[in-house]
Amino acid sequence: MGSLSSINLNSLLSAFGSSSTGINVPAAVAQAMAALSGPEQQWQAEQVTLQSQTNDINSLLKDISSLTDALSALGDPAGAIASMATTSSNSGLVTASAAAGTIAGNHVVVVNNLATTASWYSNSVASSSTTLAAGSFDFQIGSGAPTHVTIGSGVDTLDQLATYINGLGQGVTASVVNDSTGSRLAIVSKASGSAANFTISNPSGLTFTQGVVGNDASLTVDGIPIQSATNTVTGAVNGLTLNLQGAAPGTQVNISVTPDSTEISKAVSSFVDAYNTLIKDVNSVYAVDGNNKQGALATDSTLRMLQDDLLSAGNYTAASGTISSLAGLGVTMNNDGTLSVDSSKLDSAVQNNFADVQAFMQGVASNGFAASLKTQLSTLSDPTTGAFTVDLQSIKSQNDDLQNNIDNFEVYLQTQRTLLTAQYNQADILLQQLPNQLAQLNAMLGLTNNKQNGQ
Repeated sequence: MGSLSSINLNSLLSAFGSSSTGINVPAAVAQAMAALSGPEQQWQAEQVTLQSQTNDINSLLKDISSLTDALSALGDPAGAIASMATTSSNSGLVTASAAAGTIAGNHVVVVNNLATTASWYSNSVASSSTTLAAGSFDFQIGSGAPTHVTIGSGVDTLDQLATYINGLGQGVTASVVNDSTGSRLAIVSKASGSAANFTISNPSGLTFTQGVVGNDASLTVDGIPIQSATNTVTGAVNGLTLNLQGAAPGTQVNISVTPDSTEISKAVSSFVDAYNTLIKDVNSVYAVDGNNKQGALATDSTLRMLQDDLLSAGNYTAASGTISSLAGLGVTMNNDGTLSVDSSKLDSAVQNNFADVQAFMQGVASNGFAASLKTQLSTLSDPTTGAFTVDLQSIKSQNDDLQNNIDNFEVYLQTQRTLLTAQYNQADILLQQLPNQLAQLNAMLGLTNNKQNGQ
């Protein structure tokens, strides 16, 4: 730490006034404190650098996280890289969707009839609030036990009857339908298919007519007869869902299952975008600014490791397969380390060599390109042991030490400020007394001279 003896006193003379005005004490103290505060200014400058390093590392970690997410999507066996698309030769009869990993191929579907949902309706009455004649009826779903419904004793209108039936929780839904003839009670099964078909028997007070009989859908898939309680057919082909839209016995509908090049291209493009964002941020750290200075992390060995890992990704080679590198997918590296995608070449690789594309990205046991680069990045970004994590811990420790130095030095400076203020105030008092002391001295000298002249 500095001391009063280290202050350049010549620099303080500007703070002194004439003997008539004394010392400008605040200015003199400020000059002295500025001379003493050199170490603190240096420590604060070092803290600014450390904060810049922290900001840069956190920004890179955010970029790494985005790239890791993109690699995870490519490496997921049930993710985008395994997505499949479907086409139908007659979407008015059948559409389809395929889960990731569904085997590519063609399937012939014939829809004989759609699944239907059972329904009944009552005779018409004047309105939904008209008092009904006392009566009852039974409804039975499939082979289940009949449910008895009584009309009267508080269940006297169609509105009340619908509410009562819905409250039974028996697999049907009741509602009131109004038209120009009046109001009718409609009862509809909650599920389609023959198992959910229901009957109404022994009606009195109201009469009922069956609107639709509940039947299963009937179709063939690749010549195999299939029955389905719903018009969404799953399980006929593993991973494939058929959505029946209409019936046309004897009409064949071709369903084609192929790799979904659109989704796969999106996943690869997301990887390239995340990669380019990260490599650009890495490159910016090495760039020289207008003051001929590089970024705060330019000399950080971890940053160099990250740059090497990213650049080496362009040289990754698979052990086997016709797609052995990123270039085989139409992904090439530019001079600045960024990647570019040839979408037509990527689509061609997906359509013609899908298995090899998948093998390149995922390997035989999650050990392909995606997992390899993801593992390399993890050694740098792991929140516990990653190299950047260690860097952040070291930076924090350095910053804490500097802050302790600053806090302790502030105590010292405050002590010096108090001491200097007292000293300069005392000096100012002495200077203020000099004119009187000089006058007294001159008076004494004048008296002496007069005595000498009178001899």
